[in-house]
Amino acid sequence: MNTKSFFDETSNTKTLRMRVMRPVFSREVIREDMPVYIATNRFNSPSQVFEMFRNLICETKEHFLCLHLDGKNRIVCLDRVSVGSLNQSIVHVREVMKAALLSSAAAMLLVHNHPSGDPSPSTEDLNITRRLKEAGDLIGIPVLDHIIIGDDQFVSFVERGLL
Repeated sequence: MNTKSFFDETSNTKTLRMRVMRPVFSREVIREDMPVYIATNRFNSPSQVFEMFRNLICETKEHFLCLHLDGKNRIVCLDRVSVGSLNQSIVHVREVMKAALLSSAAAMLLVHNHPSGDPSPSTEDLNITRRLKEAGDLIGIPVLDHIIIGDDQFVSFVERGLL
């Protein structure tokens, strides 16, 4: 890296300039007819996560979301990690972890849809979940579950013993 880009030289003084990172959060409507327990309590089961995001099955592309949770499993942030194609989305571990660190997440829930309607995990789903779990364990932000949403059904990695 060229150090000259960091310094402004004027007269006999040098000024150090660096890029500063600031997280920018915005609010977005996820669902209008929200069940009351979401606003008042924490997640207690995979079915609650499915209920909250069941509208994803209406999407024609695969959406991969990461819910950042506080210490009481309440959502503090939703990270739309990727909007992919009909049957895949690109997920990079470093991007997921970067966002979780910036939001000060205590834990994460992974959610994505299968536009085909079949929520069975693919080999890629199993691999990215394993990698995200390992990275989360390493930095102290555990992955609590991965929910795949299909036509009026879902698969929870925890319930299936996959996580």
